[in-house]
Amino acid sequence: MDQYQILKQYFGYDTFREGQETLINGILEGRDVFGIMPTGSGKSLCFQIPALMMEGITLVISPLISLMKDQVGNLNQAGIHAAYLNSSLTTNQYFKALDFARQGRYPIIYVAPERLMTDSFLDFALNTKISMVAVDEAHCISQWGQDFRPSYLKIVEFIKRLPVRPIVSAFTATATQEVRDDVIDILELQNPTVITTGFDRSNLFFGVMTPKDRYGAIRNYLETHPRQSGIIYCLTRKNVEEVCERLIKDGFAATRYHAGLSDGERRKNQEDFIYDRVPIICATSAFGMGIDKSDVRFVLHYGMPKNLEEYYQEAGRAGRDGEPSECILYYAGQDVITNQLFIENNKDNEEMDEITQELVKERDRERLKKMTFYCFTNECLRDYILKYFGEYGSNYCGNCSNCLTQFEEVDITDAAKAMIGCVESSRQRYGVTVIIDTLHGANTAKIRQYGMDQNPYYGELAKVPAYKLRQIMNYLQLQEYLAVTNDEYAVVKLTANSRKLIEAGEPLFMKMAKEQERVPKADRKGRKRKGSVSLDDRDESLFEKLRTLRMEIAREEKVPPYIVFSDKTLTHMCVVKPKNKQEMLTVSGVGEFKYEKYGARFLKCMMGEEKQ
Repeated sequence: MDQYQILKQYFGYDTFREGQETLINGILEGRDVFGIMPTGSGKSLCFQIPALMMEGITLVISPLISLMKDQVGNLNQAGIHAAYLNSSLTTNQYFKALDFARQGRYPIIYVAPERLMTDSFLDFALNTKISMVAVDEAHCISQWGQDFRPSYLKIVEFIKRLPVRPIVSAFTATATQEVRDDVIDILELQNPTVITTGFDRSNLFFGVMTPKDRYGAIRNYLETHPRQSGIIYCLTRKNVEEVCERLIKDGFAATRYHAGLSDGERRKNQEDFIYDRVPIICATSAFGMGIDKSDVRFVLHYGMPKNLEEYYQEAGRAGRDGEPSECILYYAGQDVITNQLFIENNKDNEEMDEITQELVKERDRERLKKMTFYCFTNECLRDYILKYFGEYGSNYCGNCSNCLTQFEEVDITDAAKAMIGCVESSRQRYGVTVIIDTLHGANTAKIRQYGMDQNPYYGELAKVPAYKLRQIMNYLQLQEYLAVTNDEYAVVKLTANSRKLIEAGEPLFMKMAKEQERVPKADRKGRKRKGSVSLDDRDESLFEKLRTLRMEIAREEKVPPYIVFSDKTLTHMCVVKPKNKQEMLTVSGVGEFKYEKYGARFLKCMMGEEKQ
């Protein structure tokens, strides 16, 4: 079979997505490849399809057990023999899997990087034809990436030990240009075919909220999105426990995940979420990499992550099936302090020398600053993210909280000059709060103690609401008219642009919301992305019946429901309404193997609905 026949027969798709065909062809031509493709764009097919066409075995290096189990489960459900080798296997299971691999039963084997240089695995690899090494989550190999894993550095040593160098393919969803170059250099990719399909996920709605009661805002969101599956990310284990406990007390079916739980409880809670036994999971960043649950309809952040790479990766776990989904970040000022503590006390980089550790910390502080600006910008949120990764859009997406908020251009020239003057006259010694309180004319003990009530700019902006002064201060930082140090005291400093603004005759404008509430109504069922499908009431009823059948089959097969068929496939069934095998095979995501396993039952379910 060629790649097109494999795509249809095993995976149920008629055409390749952007970038897939080029990467597959590159591998089949014997070239190294590097694919930078957004979550949900089908990266795994880029190495799975060539693996089925080449002689020998494809090794997929994967960082997490959950990711391996998920992808191997998907392959087995599609009729493709695959296995994984990691610490979740007993010794007997591990060596049995190696024996089967030697016999040629598995064209694809997933392996943890820590296993590569063990004696037992090397004995297998050195005496087996390895046709390709595919590095998933390739950003983990770069110390400049957001999720550096020293164990990934063993990949290069392992490849060099093999008698014949295999094709090397690498894939990631989030990587700046610096990280991309680093991956190519460290993996020693030879004249690779490099494809960047873009970072945009048009089906995702992005929003930022700064509510006084974060838990109340999340509870309200969940009340208006019943029966939907979603993830609530928290900055700390304590937050996870508190939010999960309150949700359960308020009647929501929720579970939790963080590194402080036992392995058994983490595994059970993760499976409860994946298998749709519990629709909501509260988690730290320890949860999620490689979780291929396609019907996650929302990702809420109870707190701001420490960088945009981490945020976009976590938010990207929503809507992997391409259906409209929502990513909302609930921000509070304390988040910055919490993340600064994480950065200063990071134990992950202890293997580095002191100079490199300090460079990484400085990089992390800069990333935190850009993440914070995301929470304050009045520009298009999607455009802000894309610019961070080196792409440029139209600055209006129509599918983020800023684009759906009415703004007006406001002249902030006088306020900006007053802020710069206050910073300069106080000899750049104080933080944002002191500067704003001074300009607002606050009569506090701290202001009197610092003598700022004698500052020439004291009370000059008393008529401007404090929240607007903060907006202006944030804008001046974003546009680099002012800067804030990354140290413990976060002091406001002048920049090269400060004097230019003071001396310039041109006015300075910024966009301000006409109303303080910046996020649209929680229930946005009427909004849908281009190409998405709206079902009428009758089709919604059919969709629910198909979901019930899918759950029934999933329990029988002991697999997550989305591995049987995704929500997108069920939605397409409701539109096509197939009456026979030929028509069922036109549904996206239905291949020959899955039709033989499940097709008759789904056809029967649909025919029964038609008779009603």
